[in-house]
Amino acid sequence: LKEKGNDAFRKGDYATAVQRYTEGLEKLKDKQELYTNRAQAHLKLQQYEEAIGDCEWALKCNEKCLKAYFLMGKAHLALQHYSESRQCYQKMLQTDPQKQSLFKDCMNEVTLEEKRMTAEERAREEAESGKLPAVSIKELLQKLNKPDQNILYYAGGIRLLAAAVKGCTEQTLFRTNNGFSLLRDNEAVRRGFCAERRRSSAEVDLAVALLLLWQAVCTGNEANQHLLLSDPDVKAQLPELLSSGVAEIQEETLALISLYSENEYGRRLLGKHQDLTSWLQILMGFVHHSDARAGRAMDILSALTAEERFVAQCAPGLPTGVLPLFTQLLASAQLVNQAALARCVGIVGSLCAAVGIRVQLAECRECWQACLQLLDQYLSSPPQHQQCCFAVLGLMMNLLLESNVVIQCLALDISGRCMALLGDKDGGIVTRATGVLSRILPAASSAVEAAVAGGVVKKMIRFLKVGGEITSTCALRTLCICTRSSRQAQEDLVKADKRFRVLLKLLDSENETLVGNAAFCLGQCLAVPGAATSLLDSNVVRTLLKHAGGDAARTSVQENSAIALGKLCVAEPRHLLQLRKLQGLAILSSSMKHVHSS
Repeated sequence: LKEKGNDAFRKGDYATAVQRYTEGLEKLKDKQELYTNRAQAHLKLQQYEEAIGDCEWALKCNEKCLKAYFLMGKAHLALQHYSESRQCYQKMLQTDPQKQSLFKDCMNEVTLEEKRMTAEERAREEAESGKLPAVSIKELLQKLNKPDQNILYYAGGIRLLAAAVKGCTEQTLFRTNNGFSLLRDNEAVRRGFCAERRRSSAEVDLAVALLLLWQAVCTGNEANQHLLLSDPDVKAQLPELLSSGVAEIQEETLALISLYSENEYGRRLLGKHQDLTSWLQILMGFVHHSDARAGRAMDILSALTAEERFVAQCAPGLPTGVLPLFTQLLASAQLVNQAALARCVGIVGSLCAAVGIRVQLAECRECWQACLQLLDQYLSSPPQHQQCCFAVLGLMMNLLLESNVVIQCLALDISGRCMALLGDKDGGIVTRATGVLSRILPAASSAVEAAVAGGVVKKMIRFLKVGGEITSTCALRTLCICTRSSRQAQEDLVKADKRFRVLLKLLDSENETLVGNAAFCLGQCLAVPGAATSLLDSNVVRTLLKHAGGDAARTSVQENSAIALGKLCVAEPRHLLQLRKLQGLAILSSSMKHVHSS
């Protein structure tokens, strides 16, 4: 009987479903699933009191029944019992704290419905009192319902209607007087709005008027925002309007979409009612424009990247649409809106937090080559491409979280551009170039050799002396990579950092990453003749012993310090005297095991 009820429910025969579940309950009176299933069928039949009763019985069978709390909340909401509805959802969350997202959606729905009903009651009172705004909204809508008028008649009337909407009351009156049925009920308006790309001036005027009207009625009004995006014609036309090529239409379409992108509820509506797969490509295309459209399109994109649904929908369209366009924009950086392109690159970098998107971009040779081309343009004319260069370096850092054949093949080119940027006057660009260098060098030994030959060690030591924490972290990581595989790098470091003053200072840092990497670099360089001897009058033994025997959260701090301590004593036995005074032979024994295994 339960399956028969379920089958009837799936077919939309809710009355039969109720009957089958009832027959089942006559045989099994304590069957929780039958109560909640019947409650769901009652909801479909708008039998809300009966639905609440079934949920209460289900909870008697199982007090932790989430579905019962959920359905009872829905029933109370339909009866405008807002407090009771909230209580049901709160109990649902108490029963299962992992339902936080569902709870949030349900509570938002209650708040929205309560606001909607309050607004409609206020609007009804104003309409009944004969106040001018209420009367004018109703009269204008009636005039717009006249059939077979000139398209300019409708455009003018819609503009007047938009101007008459001053606040929540007028927005509500527009909704309650079926304002959103204008497209559906007036064929002339619908035909003009849904025209093909080659629009007449009158059709352009009509489309702009409608967009202005929708902005007026949807600003700050979630109920209206929901109704508008639920309209099939609006749903189909928004991407077409964005791609229309008509500046006025595009400006007002972007303004309308901005209303949705500004808050979480609006972004969720866009994700629910729009296929956002093509939106990334469409909005990126506005980078070609020099006016406000480019900035507004980037504002929308930036907001949408916060939505998981948008990010998920972007991934499938990357290879065929987005990547070729993005590569083209980078390659033609001199011809596009520089500020918008920089933001666009930053947005793509944010999307790379999704592994699937990052992998696709990292494997695209054309994308890497376009990035390098933009860096070349910056090196030849710095002021013009400064924002874009900064953004591209950030994108490259994100992409270098991946490792693939393309990256290995381009490692020498990428590291070469970064080396050229290390002398830039912009500190942000230097920091990011250092970051990219620290991630690209492990990809190819040839890149390490070229960087060392280009004086990278001396440059990194200089950054460590004067740079901030981020720059220092990247510079020290670069030194670790170079000294690990290059004897020349080890010798260069010993020369550049006299008596290891810079590394010793970093060993006293509170940043464990810096400490661990400083200990690693020190350990690599102790094989250079005279390096260990130069440390005889320092506190290096005490410092390394402290870290080797400490309880740092990063095990690399302990391991690298122990290895460096062991290498120090092997290279210069006189350090053993200091170690004995500090009673550190046991730790040395442990460190020697690390040295042996390494």
